Amino acid sequence: MTAVGLRPVPTSTGATEGRTVTRRAALRATVGLAVMGLAGRLVAQEPAQNFAPMAQGAYRPTLRDPKPGATPQLTDAQRDALEHRIKCQCGCILDIYTCRTTDFTCQVSPAMHRDVLRLVAGGYTEQEILDAFVSTYGEVALTAPKKEGFNWAGYLAPGAAMAVGAVALTLLVRKWGAEARAARAARPAAVPVEGLPGVSADDLARLDRALREEG
Repeated sequence: MTAVGLRPVPTSTGATEGRTVTRRAALRATVGLAVMGLAGRLVAQEPAQNFAPMAQGAYRPTLRDPKPGATPQLTDAQRDALEHRIKCQCGCILDIYTCRTTDFTCQVSPAMHRDVLRLVAGGYTEQEILDAFVSTYGEVALTAPKKEGFNWAGYLAPGAAMAVGAVALTLLVRKWGAEARAARAARPAAVPVEGLPGVSADDLARLDRALREEG
């Protein structure tokens, strides 16, 4: 008589374990999404003036008396590169070079550009010109803060938060994968019909019929 294969008997314990794993996975997925959402909100934070309506009256003169025997210290290319480091104060997020060459409705960036020209003609260096604009407008005059104190920490914080969130999510995904593999490995495997000590083929056939009737 040909031996009939036994079917594994489902148990309520396995179903409960599956539901528990599913609930854990859902909870951890929610935590991971919350971490990424927090990192995203930190990255999205920008000074309020970046999204404010254009403030045409935001210009304030940045003037210095020419140095004795003033000679320009910057070439035109160096001056343009310097303007990329000075933020237009009209309320946009652009530097004064980009703003004045792309948004022809802005009246602030051309006025700030004229101040740069006068300072260059007055013999001032790149750092002296940057310092002059900071003394007029504060640190918001710079497209990137000085690498010191809370200015630099605030500049790096959004990127650092995103990196931490990404690492945390990667670790969570790896942990979930390891737990899922461990749960699969812990499930009892079906017992082969051949080689059961003390069980005849007739006994197996009767057991199989009983299981079919129960099912």
